[in-house]
Amino acid sequence: MKFIKESVIKAAQERVFAFHELPDAFERLIPPWESAKIVQKADISKVGSRAIIEQKLFGIFSSRWVAEHTAYDPPRMFEDVQISGPFHSWRHRHIIEPHEDGAILRDEIEYTPPIPFFGALAAPLVITPKLEKMFEYRHQVTKEWCENA
Repeated sequence: MKFIKESVIKAAQERVFAFHELPDAFERLIPPWESAKIVQKADISKVGSRAIIEQKLFGIFSSRWVAEHTAYDPPRMFEDVQISGPFHSWRHRHIIEPHEDGAILRDEIEYTPPIPFFGALAAPLVITPKLEKMFEYRHQVTKEWCENA
């Protein structure tokens, strides 16, 4: 399955990329309604660097997410892949491209739900709305930081 969120940010491509390199960028991007705890931070500039996040799914089930950075191409793109976690598979590309009004921030996520067949049926009802809400928040936080320098 594929999820894409795209926003125009009125800032240079390099500035939008720089936001993601901030030491506390990931903390800033966690929505306040998510119960996520960062166990280990990743350095996006180091391919092979891993992040470990513990969170509650649906407020009930504990889940540990291990993601590894697999690509780094500043100021254009970086990528992380789930090594273990709540999804059967997850690949997240953070893409930043020049735009006439600044830059386009695009998050492209390719994933397979936890239970492939059932998850594919439930994704439009459960997973997609959660991703839409989360990435709306993340893009807004990024936009505010980049545009209010």
